[in-house]
Amino acid sequence: MKLFVVILSLGYCLNSAVALNLRPIIGVAAQETDKSNWKHGDSYIPASYVKYLQMAGANVVPIKINQPMEYYEKLFSYLNGILYPGGAVDIVNSGYARIGQIFFKLAVQAHDERGDFFPMWGTCNGFELLTALVVGKYILKATDAEDIALPLNVTTGATTESRMFSHLPSDVLRILQKEAVTANFHHWALLPETYKQYPQLHDFFRVLSTNYDRKGVEFISTMEAISYPFYGTQWHPEKNVYDWNGKHTSPHTPNAIRIAQYFADFFVNEARKSNHTFPSPEVEAMYRIDNLNPIFDGPPTFDVNYYFKNDSLYWF
Repeated sequence: MKLFVVILSLGYCLNSAVALNLRPIIGVAAQETDKSNWKHGDSYIPASYVKYLQMAGANVVPIKINQPMEYYEKLFSYLNGILYPGGAVDIVNSGYARIGQIFFKLAVQAHDERGDFFPMWGTCNGFELLTALVVGKYILKATDAEDIALPLNVTTGATTESRMFSHLPSDVLRILQKEAVTANFHHWALLPETYKQYPQLHDFFRVLSTNYDRKGVEFISTMEAISYPFYGTQWHPEKNVYDWNGKHTSPHTPNAIRIAQYFADFFVNEARKSNHTFPSPEVEAMYRIDNLNPIFDGPPTFDVNYYFKNDSLYWF
C-alpha cells in the first residue's frame, strides 16, 4: 500500500460552539509481536499506553492489524482519536504502518472536506510513523538515545504559537526545560537538517523541541501539525508513570509524573472535541479494551501487554 503524501488544508478548524464530548474513546494501534512472544499472539498493545489514556479520562479501543478496510472505516467513525505507540516495527511496511496510512488519510480527508476533528498522537515509533506518512518514505537517521532521560530544548515561539505548549503552566515549562523528565528509547530519529530538506514536512509540522543524543547528534523530540490536531513526541510520557523495569532510567520523580499527566490531559482534551460516536452503548461495549485481559511479561521492554491473534478477519 502506498504511503499518502498530504496536501495541507486551508487552516486548523475548531468549532468552539460544539459541546465537549465527556466520554472520549481513543483507539490504540496494535503492532506485530516479536517471535519471543508469538505464544501469546501475533500482535500486541503495551498496557502502559492504555493506562496512560485512561488516567486522563478516556476509554480505549484496540485497533487490530491486518483487517479489512470496512473495519477501519467503522472504527474511524466511532473513535475520537488514535494513538500510535512506541515499539520496533517497520513504519513503512507492516500492519502497524497500514493502520497509520489508513487513519491518516481518513482524518485528513474528513478535516479538509467537512472540518471534522480527529486528533492523532505518535509516541517514539509512532512519532517516526508520522514522518513517513507525510513524506511518503523512510527518512530517519541513526541516533544513540536508548534509555536516556533528558530535558527539552524548547524552540523559539513554541510557547506562544503551538497548541501543545502555549498553555503550559510556567512551572511545568520550567520542569520540561530544566529537569531530565523525558524518557528516550530510540535508535533512529528525525534530524533538523532532514526536516529542512523536505518542504512537505516543514510545511506540515511545527517543531516544538529538540534534543542531543549521547554523541551530540541533534534530533527533533516534539512536534505538532500546523493545520491538523496531530502530535508527536520522540520521547515517552507514559513511561514516567508506567515503566517499572528496574534497569531503565525512566524518571519517576513527582515532577516527571506531573509532566506525564499534563500531556495525557492535553491529548484526551483534544479527543473531547471530536463528535464521533458509537452507534449504541452495546456496540461500544463490544469494542472496548475492557473485554481483554493483559498479560504480565516482565522485562526487557514492556512489562504488561494486550495480545491479539489475527486468525480471523473481523474484530468480533
